[in-house]
This record gives sequence, C-alpha cells and structure tokens, in this order.
Amino acid sequence: MKTKILFASLLAAALASTVSAQDSKAFLGRWDMTVTPANGKPYAQWIELTDNGGKLEGKYQPRGGAWHPISDANVDGNKLVLGVEPAGRGPAVTWELTSPSAGKLTGVEKRGGESDGSSLAGVTAPKLDRPMPKKWTKPRPLFNGKDLTGWEPIGMVANNKWVARDGELVNDNPEVPGQRIPPAANIKTTEKFQDFKLHIEVNCPEGGNSGIYLRGRYELQVGTEGGKQPTHEMGAIYSWYPPPAGSELGLGKWTTYDVTFVGRHVTVYRDGKLYHDNVEIPGPTGGALDSNEAEPGPFFLQGDHHGVIQYRNITISEPAK
Repeated sequence: MKTKILFASLLAAALASTVSAQDSKAFLGRWDMTVTPANGKPYAQWIELTDNGGKLEGKYQPRGGAWHPISDANVDGNKLVLGVEPAGRGPAVTWELTSPSAGKLTGVEKRGGESDGSSLAGVTAPKLDRPMPKKWTKPRPLFNGKDLTGWEPIGMVANNKWVARDGELVNDNPEVPGQRIPPAANIKTTEKFQDFKLHIEVNCPEGGNSGIYLRGRYELQVGTEGGKQPTHEMGAIYSWYPPPAGSELGLGKWTTYDVTFVGRHVTVYRDGKLYHDNVEIPGPTGGALDSNEAEPGPFFLQGDHHGVIQYRNITISEPAK
C-alpha cells in the first residue's frame, strides 16, 4: 500500500510539473514591456523568461539602472506571477501577467501585495535579424557645430544645460562641491534611425557620467560609475558587455567611438580599438525612451548627471538604397 501511495504521489508531482511547464510556454522568451502608472507617463521595461529544467528563471530590466535576475517566477493557472523587485529599500514589487493572445501580455504591478495602479502591457521582442548592408551612404553631420538645430532637450527640460559652443555640443552642468543641484535635461535628435554607422567624439571629465543611446534604447556608456562594475564603465554596452579588460577610462581628454548597429547587433571601436565585435544586445537598457524595438529611434545623449560633457564631430551613415 505504501508503495502505491508513494508512486501516486510521484506521479502527481510529475504531472503537476508537466502542466506547469506547459502553462509557462506562453510566457517564455523576451518581452518588450510598457508600464503605465495611474498618474504619469508610460515608460519602458523589459523581461526575459527561460525554462531551466522545469524551473522558470528570468531577467528584468527596470526603468533605470542595470538588469537583474527575477527573484521569483511562478505560473498559477493562466497567470504568471513575477517577483521583479525583492523587498529591501521598499515593499516587494510583483507583476501579475496573463497572455490574452499569442505574443501579448497584460497585467498589473503590485507593491507589498497591493496594486499600485500601474498597468502592464508587453509584446514579444522582435528578433531584428538583418544582414549587414553591402553599401553605406556618405557620412553626414547630425550636429552643425553652431546651434541645436536637429536636437531637442528631453526629461528635465526646465533645467536644460545643453549648448552649442566652439563647435561642440556641451552639457554645461558642472558639479559644485557642497551644493545639491537638480538633474539636468538629456538631449535627442529630432530625426530617427534604424541601422547605421555612427562616428562621435566625446570629452568626459574626471568623475563624469553620460551615455550615448542608440535608437534611444541601448546605452553605450560614457564616463564612470565608480569602477565597481565593469559593465558600467567607459565603453561598456551598459549592464550587458564590459569594455576589454585593462581598458583605460581616458577621462578629461577626447576619445572617439565608431559604432555599427544593424538589427540588435553592434560593433564598437574606441580610438581604433575593437571594444565589441558584433555582439547582440538582448533588450533595452535602463533609461530607454521606449520599448518599441522594431521601430527606428533617435540618438539621445545623457545629461542628467553632473559634469561638463562635450561632444563633437557627430556623423552618421545609413544603408544605401
């Protein structure tokens, strides 16, 4: 009798695991997420879910900062429950999601077990697999060196510090010791792009922090965040790929980036040295303007940190028709 009971228990557990695995299939993969607060503008986030031997695991990209592992993931019937932010500085943040149709997610965000009024919408992230163009257009300037034509401040626009000066695009927002200064504006191109070759030169002071966002979604790090995490330092694809080991920050002097971006694959040279060789960027990084990965997007330069960041000689080539 005991043997039959044990077998029945094992069979039930196996069936439950199989059902759970089957139920989770609708949620596996990469998802471009949009969070719409009860009061406020929608913003971008991103998740990836995988099945590791019947256990759901995943990555979560919050609104800002680096991606981190999802703390918990479970399927309850037709509902996916994710622990995206464990309790720490504040109450735990969970997402409750359903898939109303293939390739779509909807749900709500909860803090401490209670809805915070935010709604969630997700779509399957596009693969963006495209061949390398055979020909490119002649490089053309994105910054005329004289004024901000073709650029517009975003974010903290009431504290815009971007100016055109001496042929440079400058975020004139110096850090003042002993003073707490509010964040300044970022700046973006009014034009949008899909695949491209970008040339851009930057001079970031000691302790400065900025970023070059490709299509407004993927950050190429400029400056430093203190040196503790290589994926947050000069030349990194933020939170995904560090610069080559032993790379110098080179702050306080001009440095050049040459970026080729096709689909979601990027190659980056810094001062002629290969930093990233056709690596895949899995999803938007923190601070992305939106999560609409299939669409073209602008360049935007981060200006919400302190430091007099200077950019110049910004040119772009696109696939020739």
